[in-house]
Amino acid sequence: MASASYHISNLLEKMTSSDKDFRFMATNDLMTELQKDSIKLDDDSERKVVKMILKLLEDKNGEVQNLAVKCLGPLVSKVKEYQVETIVDTLCTNMLSDKEQLRDISSIGLKTVIGELPPASSGSALAASVCKKITGRLTSAIAKQEDVSVQLEALDIMADMLCRQGGLLVNFHPSILSCLLPQLTSPRLAVRKRTIMALGHLVMSCCNLVFIDLIEHLLAELGRNDNMSTTRTYIQCTAAISRQAGHRIGTYLEKIIPLVVKFCNVDDDELREYCIQAFESFIRRCPKEVYPHVSTVISLCLRYLTYDPNYNYDDEDEDDNYSDDYSDDYSDDDDMSWKVRRASAKCLDAVVASRHEMLPEFYRSVSPALVARFKEREENVKADVFHAFLSLLKQTRPAQAWLNDPDAMEQGETPLTMLQNQVPMIVKALHRQLKEKSVKTRQCCFNMLTELVTVLPGALTTHIPVLIPGIIFSLNDKSSSSNLKIDALACLYVVLCNHPATAFHPHVSALVPPLVACVGDPFYKITSEALLVTQQLVKVRPDFDPSPYIDDVFNCTIKRLKAADIDQEVKERAISCMGQIICNLGDHLPNELPGTLLIFLERLKNEITRLTTVKALTLIAGSRLSIDLRPVLPDAVPILASFLRKNQRALKLCTLAALDILLRNYRYLSAVTPAMVDAVLAELPPLISESDMHVSQMALSFLSTLAHTHPSALGQLSGGAILSQLIVLVRSPLLQGGALAAMLDFYKALVTTETAGLGYMDVLRMLTGPVYAQSSALGHKQAYCSIAKCVAALTTACPREGPAVDVKNSRSTDSIRLLALLSLGEVGHHVDLSSQPELKTVILDAFSSTSEEVKSAASYALGSIAVGNLPEYLPFVLQEISSQPKRQYLLLHSLKEIIGSSTVAGLKPYVESVWTLLLKHCECQEEGTRNVVAECLGKLTLIDPETLLPRLKGYLLSGSSYARSSVVTAVKFTISDQPQPIDPLLKNSIGDFLKTLEDPDLNVRRVALVTFNSAAHNKPSLIRELLDTILPHLYNETRVRKELIREVEMGPFKHTVDDGLDLRKAAFECMYTLLDSCLDRIDIFTFLNHVEDGLKDHYDIKMLTFLMLARLSCLCSSAVLQRLDRLVEPLRATCTTKVKANSVKQEFEKQDELKRSAMRAVVALLGIPEAEKSPLMAEFQSQIASNQELAAIFDSIQRDSTSANMESMDTS
Repeated sequence: MASASYHISNLLEKMTSSDKDFRFMATNDLMTELQKDSIKLDDDSERKVVKMILKLLEDKNGEVQNLAVKCLGPLVSKVKEYQVETIVDTLCTNMLSDKEQLRDISSIGLKTVIGELPPASSGSALAASVCKKITGRLTSAIAKQEDVSVQLEALDIMADMLCRQGGLLVNFHPSILSCLLPQLTSPRLAVRKRTIMALGHLVMSCCNLVFIDLIEHLLAELGRNDNMSTTRTYIQCTAAISRQAGHRIGTYLEKIIPLVVKFCNVDDDELREYCIQAFESFIRRCPKEVYPHVSTVISLCLRYLTYDPNYNYDDEDEDDNYSDDYSDDYSDDDDMSWKVRRASAKCLDAVVASRHEMLPEFYRSVSPALVARFKEREENVKADVFHAFLSLLKQTRPAQAWLNDPDAMEQGETPLTMLQNQVPMIVKALHRQLKEKSVKTRQCCFNMLTELVTVLPGALTTHIPVLIPGIIFSLNDKSSSSNLKIDALACLYVVLCNHPATAFHPHVSALVPPLVACVGDPFYKITSEALLVTQQLVKVRPDFDPSPYIDDVFNCTIKRLKAADIDQEVKERAISCMGQIICNLGDHLPNELPGTLLIFLERLKNEITRLTTVKALTLIAGSRLSIDLRPVLPDAVPILASFLRKNQRALKLCTLAALDILLRNYRYLSAVTPAMVDAVLAELPPLISESDMHVSQMALSFLSTLAHTHPSALGQLSGGAILSQLIVLVRSPLLQGGALAAMLDFYKALVTTETAGLGYMDVLRMLTGPVYAQSSALGHKQAYCSIAKCVAALTTACPREGPAVDVKNSRSTDSIRLLALLSLGEVGHHVDLSSQPELKTVILDAFSSTSEEVKSAASYALGSIAVGNLPEYLPFVLQEISSQPKRQYLLLHSLKEIIGSSTVAGLKPYVESVWTLLLKHCECQEEGTRNVVAECLGKLTLIDPETLLPRLKGYLLSGSSYARSSVVTAVKFTISDQPQPIDPLLKNSIGDFLKTLEDPDLNVRRVALVTFNSAAHNKPSLIRELLDTILPHLYNETRVRKELIREVEMGPFKHTVDDGLDLRKAAFECMYTLLDSCLDRIDIFTFLNHVEDGLKDHYDIKMLTFLMLARLSCLCSSAVLQRLDRLVEPLRATCTTKVKANSVKQEFEKQDELKRSAMRAVVALLGIPEAEKSPLMAEFQSQIASNQELAAIFDSIQRDSTSANMESMDTS
């Protein structure tokens, strides 16, 4: 430390030198020292350094002054508080100096100090005392109005300080406001502008009383309207306040908007611009409060969008000789009307982006007006008009599948159909703009076309001839910038991808020359984009002979394919493009093929390009032209086999797909030799594993193909590693879906090859041997189900062998019985087993087993066997249900299996008898039985909806609450995410079923909510129109009802039971689902009220509402921002709650999980721009920072969310 002090005193001495270079170097060295973390100054050194730096601020040399100011930053964090106050005092005094240079340098110094202070959320005492000291001096400097330049600097610093440290100055806010308000009428516009900035930062952190004073003052002044100049300022100020604190100004909009509308009609272009900018800010920041005025704002914007009093537009609709250079004929520097038009376009953009529910209205009024203004003469305004229309298209993008699903059942004109009808008008307007000189305009056109095609694929099919010349013009135009060419190519690519190939046949010859030129472009991004387009264009194989352009396309691509020293993206796209060329046009390139395939072989050996090459080879191998790959296969297949042991998952998957297609398409050419197959088989065992089911599925598909194409190669599987891996995989609880289907296909293919040692009985022994050996029961029931499915697959492949399963044997263990019953069920699905006379008895005996799993397997087996022969078994099952009350639950499960798996035609004759039986049991007191009955009723209704749905509706009037709950649950099972014949009928009657939300019985209301949730999740179109009537009842169920809370005595303890908890949980689950499917139909502020209540509810409900809050922060951030102060309090309460010391371990775990969830919600809320400016949120942040446990949770969640974002960017 002594040496550091000595070094610094040396530097201080040099700073007093008369040589400016010495002073400069010494100051520079001091700054380096101050930036070191290790530096520690004693009191004396601190005082000397501070004194010297302040002295150097008055140095004659400007460079020394600048360095001295830079030293203030690191110095503030290294010296004690009283020294910082000395610095601030001196700087404030210097600011009032007569010397302009000293004033400027001091104001920069003050900004530097303020920038270095710890943020308000850290709760630093230093920041608070420094800000208070500066504030008094600044307010007096602003109020004096003696020197405008001092005033401007003071306002600038004040705005900076309010922005960074506003929360610390709450006590000074009234005095700051009283000093700022008079400056709004200053004769200097610059002073007014900076005052508005300062007021904007003040309203983010001031208390409500100060905010009310400010708004009342603005309203009074606007009402008085003394002169236009100040009125403009007050309108600007109102817009600035709305931008910074929209959630606070909302309640005053009823008074503000009529005034702004009035001033909008005054003949003053500047005032109009400010008024429209104010509207834009209200629309973006106060979505709820501005709603009643949106139509007024739209009509004003549409009126002023065409406001161009000094220019006469020709009637271009009639004049097809549209002039390119009309904008050059006219120039008027005093014309301000373009600013009004630009503000109108931006305001319409805001309206469109924030009011999704008004889309049909926008297509009626806003869309035609915007399209008509594409002819705008001012380039900046035109860009904003395009941007507004782009926002409209983005809003129209079908957000969920139901929007463009034919099953969506939306009534009347949808936004998509309205857009479809306007396409000719849009294309006509864009056609003219595509030949414009302006690069910016053409870029806007391409962005627009790209978005239009994304929203409405195929929309431009009839307009391709009009658009292609415009795209070619930009590709050939010498004045086109690189970005314009890239945009033109990207647009052409999207158009090619989303339209039928026949639409491009006449244009291929015109498109090829500019594309070839772009592939040869020296800029790699243009080359890359052009290769992508060429790849797509090659798919458009025209009806005529393609030979005129094949050479050009091939030569430009091969040049890029051969080049080794080019960008990685270009390399990959050249490989993909050449793959597509050979796949589609290989028959026209007999001489070039061998050489090109050898290049592919080289690229296959290169680690960087191998994945792309494998995909290209897969494409070529799958070509309908049967391209001869024999020259490269002997070398390529061993390389492909070696890829199967690489660690790159995508490479494994693509290689398996390539090998599979090679086997399928090259079986007759003797191209794939046994040696090649052996090389691949050697690599397969490690791939067949539960650790990666998709890779296992692809490996199994390859083996199935091999069994069909090269059955002789399967001999070596007997007793090998592949089969043992398969047996291990069969027993995995994870085996399901595609991987299980691939395994069944393989076993079927395997036994049909009749390979020695791999016949029906051999494979059956392999599969069932471990169960019969009784060495150990399989770990999971799923394993028995998988083996049973494999047994059934073998039996259907070899029907002559007959099912060899053993249920009767008295020595059979439960696990053997379980496997035997499941196998019988699976076989019965495909084979009629009615020829086995003892079957019924055997299965009914199994119903008496002591093992629950055997009982359930027997139930499944009976249902599945019945599917194979309904006339034989269904009456028997129905009779047993009636006569065996003890076995009723198991028999009903059998019936459920029958209804779920049989064909509609097969079941139709039995519907009435099954329905009658089910209704007898729908009032059963056992909830489990009622649920099975409800599922059967629902699935039965799907067979004959016209008859059965009205009957179901009739039982809603039943006096039994059990019957009503069964009927409502049954409706849940009629809803699926796929289109079904019942949907139109269901849409008309689901409202009646959901009226049970008003049922007096708790359980009926709960199942009604579960059914509603299912509809909202799987088929939102069923309930969208009913939300206005359903939501009040849904919200009603989120309330805590005291009458449902009771105390239960458990020995010496009293335990509180809340009977309404399940109901509330179901209601909040529905609310969460609605966020994804019906957000545009919800009043978000009412929704937020109930989310707010949920934040104070039971553990389960809190967890749900924290999730909702995180979701809402992304979906409707402006609404959440308006409620932020009310949301912070419950979050803070959750995070600061302490569990009693003597609580059980689970209580501590639950509280920890709650804290983590609450903190996730906090991190999501802080993701909203300007959320941290809320004083309550800032205070909560400082509380988190000061608490070690909370700070650790907060940091880990922030890290997780950042890494998740990075991953999503990587995978996109």
